Amino acid sequence: MAEWHKTDWRRKPRVQMPDYPDADRLKAVEQRLASYPPLVFAGEARRLKGLLGEVAKGNAFLLQGGDCAESFAEFSADNIRDTFKVILQMAMVLTYGAKVPVVKVGRMAGQFAKPRSAATELVDGRELPSYKGDIINGFEADEKARIPDPERMLQAYLQSAATLNLLRAFSTGGYADVHKVHAWTLGFTAAPEAEKYREMANRISDTLDFMEAAGIRSEAAHTLQTVEFFTSHEALLLEYEEALTRVDSTTGQWLAGSGHMIWIGDRTRQPDGAHVEYCRGVQNPIGLKCGPSLTSGHLKALIQKLNPRNEPGRLTLIARFGAGSVAEHLPRLIRAVQEEGAQVAWVCDPMHGNTIKSSSGYKTRPFDSVLREVREFFAVHNAEGTIPGGVHFEMTGKDVTECTGGVRAVTDEDLSDRYHTACDPRLNASQALELAFLVAEELSARRAGVKQAEAV
Repeated sequence: MAEWHKTDWRRKPRVQMPDYPDADRLKAVEQRLASYPPLVFAGEARRLKGLLGEVAKGNAFLLQGGDCAESFAEFSADNIRDTFKVILQMAMVLTYGAKVPVVKVGRMAGQFAKPRSAATELVDGRELPSYKGDIINGFEADEKARIPDPERMLQAYLQSAATLNLLRAFSTGGYADVHKVHAWTLGFTAAPEAEKYREMANRISDTLDFMEAAGIRSEAAHTLQTVEFFTSHEALLLEYEEALTRVDSTTGQWLAGSGHMIWIGDRTRQPDGAHVEYCRGVQNPIGLKCGPSLTSGHLKALIQKLNPRNEPGRLTLIARFGAGSVAEHLPRLIRAVQEEGAQVAWVCDPMHGNTIKSSSGYKTRPFDSVLREVREFFAVHNAEGTIPGGVHFEMTGKDVTECTGGVRAVTDEDLSDRYHTACDPRLNASQALELAFLVAEELSARRAGVKQAEAV
């Protein structure tokens, strides 16, 4: 790779980033952040990269999920715990369906900045600068609150540090015990409306009972009581990313110290832009959102920039087209990757292409559309003979009413009950777990098809 420094992005065209009115205040915050410890460590990022390399080969499956945009106001131990809990439940169900390890990555401890389609938005009939996430400006319908404030980066750092501290405790302190996680899932399938998922849950119970009877639990107690859990976010606010970028003392390589995995959004993936320039220089695993407007030529250029050594696990391509559009766009991008001989993990984000405005006026995502895009993603990979490596959901452990549908059906009329998101609608705990069961069925069917083909 050509010589790279963490400030090089400043010489490239920048999009979706705020213009801070007080340059001196911004510089003071950047200097203060640069003196803080990194939030994650190079060994953790390398470990995740290795696991994602297995995802690319089909030997593991990626589950990436969490908030659309983390909030300062809703920050609490209970919210972190509830989201972590649902991700563990989803991972257990997916592990059973895929029969391979599930790599667990949260959209947590750093997912504060959001790209927006316009510089301004109408709020209660007033035109205001767009809300770009709590790390940049305030959500309040107030002109002053919408002015970008660099001090918010310090609060984002402290909240991320506290979140990571709690996640590490949950991961290793017994909360993640496989039997406890399964008991929570049995509670979901006990509900009359979730009866159709009870059979799979009972099969998981039988597997755990067999392991217990065979003495496997006592022999592998540590493995069954702890999990590896990683964090990720969109690297949108590059002043924040640069300030937390460090040199890894063991390898001499640069590390984005803000999170284990960072991704480039569909609006910021210009091959000669600032975000690609920053991400190409750090050793972390990189995600790349791939929307309908991404051309085969641009994808090839991005692959060459972001993973010139074709390192397994380095690059995860996150497809987001919208239900009904996957077959139109995904095959050509798969073939572009094959033409490059690139090692990538393919992941489905069925959320961002399926946002609509409900009849009640709320922005929402229909559960059936989300599921349809996942199924189309699997179908295309089956047709192309390639590997569907994972799923990427915006979800929460809270009982919100933001996406319509699911077994505990949320209707358009229900959206106003508990619509708490500051940005995009999220799956609630029940919807997220239901999707895990349905994706597990797809994985089981795919596995059976592969075995049948091998037998022939």
